[in-house]
Amino acid sequence: MSFITPAYAQAAGSGQLDMIAQLAPFAIILVIMYFLILRPQQKRQKAHQEMIKNVRRGDTVITSAGFITKVTKVIDDSEIEVELAPETRVRMVRSMIAEVRAKGEPVKE
Repeated sequence: MSFITPAYAQAAGSGQLDMIAQLAPFAIILVIMYFLILRPQQKRQKAHQEMIKNVRRGDTVITSAGFITKVTKVIDDSEIEVELAPETRVRMVRSMIAEVRAKGEPVKE
């Protein structure tokens, strides 16, 4: 009497292939997520950091709070001074700049 059927005996050797076949869709999904989500986000972040680095006096910027301001002074790598209204100047962290609308005049040497 044989307790092992022929179909069960044939399936016993294909365990590695089954595991690879089950993991392949997850690997494909991860690759697709990288190219559709992560890579474009990294490009946007790099472009935003470059834009923030190139802000200079006279630029019109929009803050993340929605204020449209004019840069009056670049203090250091992390802070700038902006004019919210005539005679109203505040210091602001550069990372809070959402967009540069108009570039100002070039720096005079």
